[in-house]
Amino acid sequence: MANAEAQIFGNREDISFPYKIMPDVMPGTRPLPWQGDLSVRMLDGAHQFMDDEINQSVLNRSRLWNRDLSSPAAYEKSIEPNRNRFMQYIGVEDKSKSLSTYSIGLSDKQPVVYMQKISLNNDPELVAETTKYFVYQVRWPVLNRVYGEGILLQPKIKPVANIVAIPDADQTPEQLAGLSHGIPPESQFARHLAENGFQVLIPVLISRTLLFQDQYQQQTYREWIYRQAFHMGRHVIGYEVQKVLSAIDWFKQSADKDVKIGVAGYNEGGLIAFYAAASDNRIDATLVSGYFDSRQKVWDEPIYRNVWGLLSEFGDAEIASLIAPRALVIEHSVITEVIEDIEKSEEKRMQVGGLPYSGYKGKLQTSSFGSVKNEYDRIDALIRPGFQPKHLISGPKNTPVSFGSASSLEKFALSLGYKSSLVISKDTSIDQRSTFDPEARQIRQAKEMEDHVQWLLRDSDQERNRFFLYKVMPEFAQRTWSPKSYHPYYSPGHFMEEGKAYRKYFHEEILGKFDNKMLPPNPQTRKLYDKERWTGYEVGLDVYPNLFAAGILLIPKDLKPGEKRPVVVCQHGRNSTPHELVEGNFNYYNDAAAKLADQGFIVYAPQNPYRGEDRYRWLDRKANSLKKTLFSFIISQHDQTLQWLATLPFVDKNRIAFYGLSYGGETAMRVPSVLEGYCLSICSGDFGDWTRKVVDTHNKVSFMNTLEWEMPYFNMGSTFSYAEMAYLIFPRPFMVERGHDDLVQPDEWVAYEYGKVKYVYDKFNLEDKTTIEYFNGGHSMRNEGSFKFLHKHLRWP
Repeated sequence: MANAEAQIFGNREDISFPYKIMPDVMPGTRPLPWQGDLSVRMLDGAHQFMDDEINQSVLNRSRLWNRDLSSPAAYEKSIEPNRNRFMQYIGVEDKSKSLSTYSIGLSDKQPVVYMQKISLNNDPELVAETTKYFVYQVRWPVLNRVYGEGILLQPKIKPVANIVAIPDADQTPEQLAGLSHGIPPESQFARHLAENGFQVLIPVLISRTLLFQDQYQQQTYREWIYRQAFHMGRHVIGYEVQKVLSAIDWFKQSADKDVKIGVAGYNEGGLIAFYAAASDNRIDATLVSGYFDSRQKVWDEPIYRNVWGLLSEFGDAEIASLIAPRALVIEHSVITEVIEDIEKSEEKRMQVGGLPYSGYKGKLQTSSFGSVKNEYDRIDALIRPGFQPKHLISGPKNTPVSFGSASSLEKFALSLGYKSSLVISKDTSIDQRSTFDPEARQIRQAKEMEDHVQWLLRDSDQERNRFFLYKVMPEFAQRTWSPKSYHPYYSPGHFMEEGKAYRKYFHEEILGKFDNKMLPPNPQTRKLYDKERWTGYEVGLDVYPNLFAAGILLIPKDLKPGEKRPVVVCQHGRNSTPHELVEGNFNYYNDAAAKLADQGFIVYAPQNPYRGEDRYRWLDRKANSLKKTLFSFIISQHDQTLQWLATLPFVDKNRIAFYGLSYGGETAMRVPSVLEGYCLSICSGDFGDWTRKVVDTHNKVSFMNTLEWEMPYFNMGSTFSYAEMAYLIFPRPFMVERGHDDLVQPDEWVAYEYGKVKYVYDKFNLEDKTTIEYFNGGHSMRNEGSFKFLHKHLRWP
């Protein structure tokens, strides 16, 4: 068989050009059997690959844990690194480190958390009163410009324990306290606890109410905060957990600081209670209702539950182990089904770029008891039976109960030292406020979070400088206006050496890196084009099981025997294919690949997986759960492509350039930053301040105002924008191609960001290695200055 293959395909060492007639299959490769649009098969394979990785994640997590069960103190110490990573992934801020960021020149001593009783529009300060407790409308400080708000149920005796009771996102504190309709009396667990002597604080959660009705912008309040916060290393979950932790600060600073503390929540509130207890070991007992389950399909829950890297280290059992050895009560309860979808009817779905877009962003539904029980049983497998007091509450024959059931509250109260039976009444109090508007409070709470993120955006440029440039070029941070402060640089060696750690961080922590062993490429080809000056082959390369790379290779016909030529990798944008770069009738590509091949370059046009609207977005969503992104796939595909191209006898592996438009321009910033096999990069139609592009809520060109919910990368805004990515490309040649009328970003954003890049190249006397070309036009490859740049730096001809 091997000899037969050699007769058909030839030995790689014997491949030589030119051929008088190029064969239908490239020598040294197998025939490519697949027909049609390879992007569909590529996405199918990528999804299968990701599903397999997610299935494997439960077993792989143990490598990140080193639990010491010899004593509670030893256990707490052993899980501290896991807790710190968990808090980082959900965006909880370490306030001990953050105060000086906002308080330059002030003491770093943490301020006392106060609980402010508030009244608006001449409403009474006392909202309601029963024979057992008072009800106040309150707020308390959390972060700079962020406050928690809710109601406080204060017993008329010394509190038995202090409780944070958290309603679902679509419930109000008043409903949970029985002050307004919406929750059955038997489920008003905050009221029941207050009636039995517990002091209960009920915070407001950001709701699932639609903020925008427009199909292209449709977002809930929770998604609105999630999108902008995620890119800055924060999260709507983190903000709400932070409110709970600040409330605990207040409990601990009060006169009753020695009484125990519990948190209890339902559905979204159950998530917040669960995560808060995992983050803060001052919480003595936790009741989680309507949330605990396997998280292997967390990617199919609403987008605002997307937590970076969650499944790589944490399922719900692992999070429960962060609470151990403290008490945990799990209530298997009914939740209202939530489906976040624009249009459920296939024939009525939107068309984006000719492809269907459903707007589906996940769903919530009541968990099966079997799934909950399996995850619950995993807790003991991670620690040991008896190490953590815990209970799983369900109804008859393992049916789900109504949330806040008497049996769950009894177990929860017992965990806090309350040994009497709870008195559960149906008595409710009357809200004395006449002008109270819960929607105004909701808007106020959402606006505070938005303002906090926008403040982080405002400071992000300096934050990224502190993260990167000030450390690799310390003189940059010490600049003054004196001409004597000028310090010329001559060798980029130090900058490049320091940049290695940042390249690794960018790849592993921001974009996500697959550690899987790459398969042999097993190249498969078929001839697609036979033009006067070049021949084109469609190519398929294996990368990982079920994942392959694909593209079109254009080979000039005037290659001389033994000659090695440069390669230009031309990258298409969103929802496009490599064919459109060759002969696509698309004005914005201007047949760039074909024209470069006409000029004698070898050209490769890869198929990137950002095609299919819903399909690639959900691939990215799955990947996020394992600390990966769409670019984890793309980088692996390009890595395999570079290795294969380097083996072709007519390719000069040291002269492989990258030129991409739009999403291909996004690729031009990310892939060459990581893969040094690209000797230069040209970013067309995408360069600018990426952080503002993703996060800015006040500019219509921002992704905050479009349907592209996959664009945030966790914590990229505080670490890397396009200037920092260009620093990783440095000192290789780098160019920006910019049409004045391109609506992706305004000229001023582009110019400012490029100025930072130009500064670095100039400081090392490498000003001839970078340029920006402005032209009258829009979102397109102009193919003029970029072609000259390629000819110059690829030394061709």
